[in-house]
Amino acid sequence: MKTLSAFFVLMILDKFLTGHCVETQDEILSITPSTQEHVDIVKNVSTQYETALWQPASYQFIEEETQVHLFVPANSLATVKDLLQKNSIKYETLLANANDLIEMQMRNDSTDPRSSSTFYQRYHNLGDIYDWINRTTQDNPSTVKAILIGSSYEKRPLYVLKLSFNNRPNKKAMWIDCGIHAREWIAPAFCLWFVHHSLAFYSINQDITQILDNMDVYVLPVMNPDGYHYTWTTNRMWRKNRSIKKGSTCVGVDLNRNFDANWCTEGASDQPCSEIYCGAFQESEPEAQAVADFLRSHKDTVQLYLTIHSYSQMLLFPYSCTFDEAENHKDLLEMAQEAAQKIRRYYRSIYKVGSGAKTIYLAPGGSDDWAYNLGIKYSFTFELQDRGHYGFLLPPSHIPTACNEALTAVKTIALKVIEKTQAQTSPPQTV
Repeated sequence: MKTLSAFFVLMILDKFLTGHCVETQDEILSITPSTQEHVDIVKNVSTQYETALWQPASYQFIEEETQVHLFVPANSLATVKDLLQKNSIKYETLLANANDLIEMQMRNDSTDPRSSSTFYQRYHNLGDIYDWINRTTQDNPSTVKAILIGSSYEKRPLYVLKLSFNNRPNKKAMWIDCGIHAREWIAPAFCLWFVHHSLAFYSINQDITQILDNMDVYVLPVMNPDGYHYTWTTNRMWRKNRSIKKGSTCVGVDLNRNFDANWCTEGASDQPCSEIYCGAFQESEPEAQAVADFLRSHKDTVQLYLTIHSYSQMLLFPYSCTFDEAENHKDLLEMAQEAAQKIRRYYRSIYKVGSGAKTIYLAPGGSDDWAYNLGIKYSFTFELQDRGHYGFLLPPSHIPTACNEALTAVKTIALKVIEKTQAQTSPPQTV
């Protein structure tokens, strides 16, 4: 009798545990519509269901025979899959464990870089990043300065770190911003990585030494602090900032559609609910205006503009707002190609290069095009790892390689800019 009772207890326990193990998770689907009818159905799924479109950035860009990456919450999963199957639309599951990956990204053993060698191999929430900014300036008072350039819609500070290693006259500068899109967590991770690497390897690594001897570096670790904070607390898939438009229930503007570069033309949207909403007017958002004001006041010294995004592994340059070629297209292409070649040689990763509009799609109002038109003729957008498997949920274990790949590109391009600008300013040789 005791044996029989024990058997039933084990059966119930097994059923209870098994039921909990197979709990449905959010998934990432890769969908390939093959007809216009399929395209229309996938567009409808991405807008009418509780999903988040990863690739492309907006349903407007969904086309036949082009992969669509869609985040589908567990409560919509059965309905979405059933709809795709009924209409014979090809799809595969890229990630079946999205919830586990989000938890992994948020897991953090230490917030203090002095007590953990793995600080830069983890993602950090906004509070930790502000603490890191304070510590970095305190620990490096002669070389790092925090500059408050403005505040976000929700009044969070926008701090730029200035790295300056000497007071050479007529010294030029480069700018790096990260996290313009909230869900692209590898971008702020790279900004922290870059600052740490620069401080640790100045006078040790020849390339870093040459760059920092010839250029000051301005680094904005999180350009969209409100959106970034929201991804940690409420919605991991959030893209825009968190501004509120009167008369609309939808929140946020795509900061990378808010700059004055063919603003709100094809490739952007004037609809507040769109992921690529351009805002009420150029620089309507305090984050975009703060960056634009700072660069306008430093346009005579800043010669290289870099904005860090993810994902898809691309090194892009102007223009994204038009199919026209930039005046120095050949130079920009050669720099990006050399950077991509070095990344492939060192890390075996393939990065696509080209102008934004021709490589991806039209995207007016972008910061890189605006910076280029301002006069910063070396302007680039980096799309970091990966090419779509993990997407915005890149595991922390991938941070070192992703950041080192981007660092390789930064060093390659920065050294080329120094070489070209020094050649332009050198006095003519006398015979």
